Amino acid sequence: MAEERGQEGRRAGATSAGGEDGARAGRLGFVAHEVRNPLSTALWTAELLSRMAAADRAGARGDKMAAMLVRSLGRVRQLVEDHFLSERLDVGGIPLRPEAHGLRAALEAVAGMKAADVGAVTAGLDEAVVVLADGALLERALEAIVAAAGRDGAAVSATARRDGGRWVLRVAGGPAAEEALADPAKGAPSDPKGRALALPLARRIAAVLSGELRVAGGALELTLPAAPAPPAGPGDAAGDVG
Repeated sequence: MAEERGQEGRRAGATSAGGEDGARAGRLGFVAHEVRNPLSTALWTAELLSRMAAADRAGARGDKMAAMLVRSLGRVRQLVEDHFLSERLDVGGIPLRPEAHGLRAALEAVAGMKAADVGAVTAGLDEAVVVLADGALLERALEAIVAAAGRDGAAVSATARRDGGRWVLRVAGGPAAEEALADPAKGAPSDPKGRALALPLARRIAAVLSGELRVAGGALELTLPAAPAPPAGPGDAAGDVG
């Protein structure tokens, strides 16, 4: 009986591993397809530019080709960075540096760097909304969430509520669907901006930071641990005045 149980366990483990490998293979197939298209466009555009006369490159046609090249390479860069960071998070390959970060300041920084196609961002948060997170990963997660909510110029609004020892950041804009958080597989729809991996990456970041990213009522909700209150200073003791 022990041997039978052992065989069943090995079969179950093999099935689980096979499922994980299949999901990863599907994700890799999607990434390869997504990267190939804009990379081919970029190479084709660069080749045309190299063949154009100097006067043509300096004119309207050259400007159009250069803009196409920049867009294509930007899409490739977005996909590659999101893919590699997701892989590193999956294998625990990133050392975390958790520190206290105000979500209002973090959102304002992200809003100041957002792409032109992302709508205006309004953050109804006060300075008390402080989370414990790795600063670089928090920024990447917020970038992805804001870009998803503000796609096609949709206005973005952010609010926060306390839930025990955690803060829940709600980011509303264009309607969000639960499947947008799942890893895309080969054959999934393309994203012309190269952001197909952005929300799955943000989901991973939230989990690594002991939080969660979910869809609630058509909005994205990022839950993260609240930062511990700073120790009271000498002048903060009860009964002190002025």
